[in-house]
Amino acid sequence: MGPPVSIVMGVHDAGAFLNATMESVLSQDGIEFEVVVIDDGSADGSGDLLEEYAARDPRVRVIRQPRLGLTEALIRGCSEARGRYIARQDAGDLSLPGRFAGQARALDADPDLAFVSCWTEYRGPEMEYLYTIRDTGKPPEPMHAMVDLGDGATLVNGPTHHGSVMFRKLVYEQVGGYRREFFLAQDWDLWFRLAEAGRFQVLPEALYVALVVPSGRSSSFRDVQHRLGRLARTAFELRRAGRSETEILELAATLRPEGSGQGARRRAAANYFIGEALRRNGDPRCLGYLGRAVRLRPLHAPSWVRLLQAGAASALGHPRPRARSE
Repeated sequence: MGPPVSIVMGVHDAGAFLNATMESVLSQDGIEFEVVVIDDGSADGSGDLLEEYAARDPRVRVIRQPRLGLTEALIRGCSEARGRYIARQDAGDLSLPGRFAGQARALDADPDLAFVSCWTEYRGPEMEYLYTIRDTGKPPEPMHAMVDLGDGATLVNGPTHHGSVMFRKLVYEQVGGYRREFFLAQDWDLWFRLAEAGRFQVLPEALYVALVVPSGRSSSFRDVQHRLGRLARTAFELRRAGRSETEILELAATLRPEGSGQGARRRAAANYFIGEALRRNGDPRCLGYLGRAVRLRPLHAPSWVRLLQAGAASALGHPRPRARSE
């Protein structure tokens, strides 16, 4: 019999950020847990670093596989999990103190609660504060994440980040777990199905930190990710109507990102996104990101506009960056 919580993480070439992630997880207290890490074909030494952690800490289990992608890694990790609750954790991100114990208490308190999230702080590559995603004001208490709009239900409340979630393994298995067809939107496909099976809650506290980097998965393949997310919603609507979702699953299986996803246009968009968030916070570090966005994509007018605005603000005496709680 395993511990109450299994933390599942897929890792691919995350060596630059992996120490911070592992330390944030292993320093958690108030709950017994195991860490199931799937090394998804890393070539940067991540696998060896994980093996070092496993040698020092018996709570860590490392499973190596050839490069198959995050969805396959999560399917494998969740199948290996021995806890009654599965907590997600993304490599590069941080879980803040009390996250796992607090989420487990919430699940213990309400047997109808299928999954729970928390507020998420988003930060840049150097841990620059960008913004916090909270909730709609309703999910601090257990609730049904679906609302009936008359012509069908929709998911109106959901997790603030994939890595911020803890769910019941039994319910996860009952709804079919992660589905490989959705590849880059495996999280939202799962949230729809978990929401059909039980209630949802967001703990009203920032307990997760998500790192936003220009080379990140979401930054590189955002267009395909959004298309798969829309298909996940369509599949949900078909299920609600009592119709087959087979065609949607077949279509989702054909949508995959092309190339490495690291072209100048994508890197420019990611640098612009980070720079604009910092500019809105009054953080002068925005100039570096917006400058890179302009160099990578010199014909993108919004990048020039924001860079000039940031430069003018800096020349006039830049305001102090916002506090992380704002």
